Amino acid sequence: MQSISPETIYRGNYAWEESLPQITKLTKSPLILGRGIQTNNLRNNIFNDLKNQKLNVNSANLQFDCCYEDISRVKNIISNNNNDCVIAAGGGKVLDSGKYIAESLNIPCITVPLSASTCAGWTALSNIYTKSGQFIKDVALGSCPKILVYDHKFIQTAPSRTLASGIADALAKWYESSITSSKIDDGLVQQAIQISRVLRDQLLIDGGKAFKGQFENNPSWQNTVEACGLTAGLVGGIGGEKCRTAAAHAIHNAITQIITPNKFLHGEIVGVGLLLQLRLEEMKNNNKLADQSIKQLFVLMKELNLPTTIGQLGINVFENNNLEKIADFTCRDKSEIHFLPFEINKRDIIEVISNFEQQKIQA
Repeated sequence: MQSISPETIYRGNYAWEESLPQITKLTKSPLILGRGIQTNNLRNNIFNDLKNQKLNVNSANLQFDCCYEDISRVKNIISNNNNDCVIAAGGGKVLDSGKYIAESLNIPCITVPLSASTCAGWTALSNIYTKSGQFIKDVALGSCPKILVYDHKFIQTAPSRTLASGIADALAKWYESSITSSKIDDGLVQQAIQISRVLRDQLLIDGGKAFKGQFENNPSWQNTVEACGLTAGLVGGIGGEKCRTAAAHAIHNAITQIITPNKFLHGEIVGVGLLLQLRLEEMKNNNKLADQSIKQLFVLMKELNLPTTIGQLGINVFENNNLEKIADFTCRDKSEIHFLPFEINKRDIIEVISNFEQQKIQA
């Protein structure tokens, strides 16, 4: 079975208000799951709106990450309160936790993204980390969220940095899926890849304008936030497990093993991994367009104030055996790196990172 999309999607400036009648039909005793003080006011507003609908509302916050410790603790809170639904309101870690918890308790999940940093509000997938932020694995879920509420008013309150991170993560959809899945003889997979190509093109055109521009009467902003939060999720929904991630996410997962916890966003690290993937394609697969793609991405990433090297993520790869640590984790068994259509080993990772960190990209 393949879960392509949330059952119901609300989007736009009044998505939250429009969703309330449907939410009150689905749940009588929801738990609102969040994380961090930056989104406290939004979650309080959500809490009060649900209270005004005569619902029995509880709330809980993640203490660490989308990790088993937090998941277990929140599951106990839900069981003690007899909550019948999880409303996950926040960024990717909150959304992934809410989906995982709801499925494990066999109750519905409603996702309310509070930034455009992720497509986690859409997908039937949760990424699991340690409580200190080190990637462990991704877990395929049985279904997408019951309801996705993508309210532009909520997204507008998020720091611009989260939008830049979302753009980098969404861009990776094309560069990863087009090389891992292009030869798969499955119509839906091929259509998903083409959607990811259009997604990339739109982000290259609108991403910079959205990052610097105003919200009101700005089609570039609307196009970009919906590309990051909705279209990127649709690509995974249609393509399914065959529309795979590759080196960009494999390198991200490795970097989380040694990076300062919670200092950088998911997409910021993925963006660096994407540049390194293209160098690998150039080095190992004779991709003659890779260098041009790097230069094109580099221009946008600098405009978005995104890091473009591991060094800019606060890691000196030439100290503390960091190169070997990244290479070991990137090339571990069942890593996404092995979805590439050419063989990659630890020496390749060490070589491409060493060269990349020591050179300057000429845009």
